Amino acid sequence: MALKNGQLVHGGDVVRWYTVVVLLGSLLSLSQARAIQSKPSQAKAGAPAPSAGSAALHQMFTAEWDHEMQQDPEQASELGDRRWNTQWMDESPKAFAARYQHFQEVLKKLANLDRTTLPGADQLNYELFKKRLEDRSRVYTSGWYMMRFNQREGIQTADGLADGLRFETVQDYDDWLARLKNFPAHMDQVIALLRLGIKEHMVHPKVIMQRIPAQIDRQIVADPTQSGFYKPFADFPKSISSADQQRLQQGGREAVEKQIIPAFRKFKDFFAAEYFPACYDQVGAWQLPRHDELYASLIRHYTTTNLTADQIHEIGLKEVARIRAEMEQIMQRTSFKGTREEFFKFLRTDPQFFYKTPEDLLNGYKAVAKTVDPNLVKVFRTLPREPYGVKAIPDVAAPDTTAAYYGQGAADGSRAGTYWVNLYKPESRPKWEMMALTLHESVPGHHLQIARAHELGEQPQFRRFGDYTAFVEGWALYGESLGEEMGLYDDPYSKFGQLTYQMWRAVRLVVDTGMHSKHWTRDQAIQYFMDNAPKAELDIVNEIDRYIAWPGQALAYKIGELKIKELRARANNELGAKFDLKGFHDVVLGSGPVPLDLLERNVDRWVLEQKTVEQKTVGQKNDLKRK
Repeated sequence: MALKNGQLVHGGDVVRWYTVVVLLGSLLSLSQARAIQSKPSQAKAGAPAPSAGSAALHQMFTAEWDHEMQQDPEQASELGDRRWNTQWMDESPKAFAARYQHFQEVLKKLANLDRTTLPGADQLNYELFKKRLEDRSRVYTSGWYMMRFNQREGIQTADGLADGLRFETVQDYDDWLARLKNFPAHMDQVIALLRLGIKEHMVHPKVIMQRIPAQIDRQIVADPTQSGFYKPFADFPKSISSADQQRLQQGGREAVEKQIIPAFRKFKDFFAAEYFPACYDQVGAWQLPRHDELYASLIRHYTTTNLTADQIHEIGLKEVARIRAEMEQIMQRTSFKGTREEFFKFLRTDPQFFYKTPEDLLNGYKAVAKTVDPNLVKVFRTLPREPYGVKAIPDVAAPDTTAAYYGQGAADGSRAGTYWVNLYKPESRPKWEMMALTLHESVPGHHLQIARAHELGEQPQFRRFGDYTAFVEGWALYGESLGEEMGLYDDPYSKFGQLTYQMWRAVRLVVDTGMHSKHWTRDQAIQYFMDNAPKAELDIVNEIDRYIAWPGQALAYKIGELKIKELRARANNELGAKFDLKGFHDVVLGSGPVPLDLLERNVDRWVLEQKTVEQKTVGQKNDLKRK
């Protein structure tokens, strides 16, 4: 997955990693949201006016959307809502407590609405809205909100926000300048929250936190113009006068020198003197207060199921065994002579599998993406209009992040989706994984699913732009398997790459539960990964460290994919020759992201509808015969 610049970035993975605690699904500006939310009542001429209950419910949706935008100014800015462009999210303990209290107040208002008076569509909206608020409340009470940063995301990478914003007017630049001047207060709030984490023993392990000092040091620049925070001032539209450009550049240099750099020096001292010494020597959520409750809450949050850690561990072991057997068959097709371990070494090291330069690797990814696009019509009836591009992950983040991730486009069409690829050490990025990775992160994976959701007109915004990791990541993993039906795994090595990615997600079920529930060590998790998948050691270490920092999130992929495949197999069995794969994909994607139990309900209803249509058709044919 689903993060870059605070977006839920998938795949590596799209939602601010830490914002997932409080603000899932806020992906459009309020003005856009209101405009689109008004469409259902305008969509059909002569449609009845909404009931008082429905009107009150949708007013609640709109008010909550506005609250979310206000609470996360960075996210609002990324989505084109400029009202809070000068501000940073308040990350103080007091602010998080206030958000939790807000959730309780909204839940009380929701309880006062008589759900039975709502039409069917709004009964579902009510259910999803309630689940969403309850989930946020659970995650807050688990204490996870105190884990405000990790080696991949946090205040030490806050300069990345600039990459997700539009700078078109003098006001945009002045707002950014004001935001820089407000940064020291933001830093103080983050430090206060991390101090609470120290007090409550809600801290990360040392092994991942040892990456942080170098990231902080990259923000303490000798030349202010080399700071990522100064980046917007390095380029201006022609419409901005020279005088304004000079004024803004001078202001930018001064803000970096007087606000940004001192704030990071303060953070560096705090981290070295207070935070790092308080971090755990071992890995795993089992060390945290109320660890069983916390890990169970995170599992439920990410998978949308009630599966236990033990159950998921067993599912993982079975999947690893199944995929391992398929790998053996593909290995035989390559005519490689040697053991499985030797084959893995061959895949990890043979020069034929690697590009020599970052530039060649980037061009290779672009070529793969162009190969996929025209084949989508083989398995999809409905495709999104929103485009996507392929870009390199910024150098500052590349060493500490995964092979790729997806950054969603702006819902107003002002920014395309982006398939971000890691060009760091191209000798560790094998060609045989590029097809599966592209299918996951771009199309038919994240981009197709998220862009389709953006274009669902008659849905409340929290549904169109919400995020259920099991659905989003489960779909992307399922999307990798569609490469087979699109004829894209055209040699045994690329097919082995797809199985490697299947194995990667199956291994996650074992090592995530292993570390966070069964007291596995980091080395034990790395070795298990190395033994079962030929991914490069650099990627494996970064992956394991990601699971350490983000308990439970990695479980969503395989759990979601298995559910989608289960539902497809059931529908195929029920409908037989009448099963329509394109129709199945339409129903899976047609409601936007939903919890897995509601996805199952949607598919079962679709199957029943198809059977009813078939029965009516047969009845009509019989009537004609009798006549």
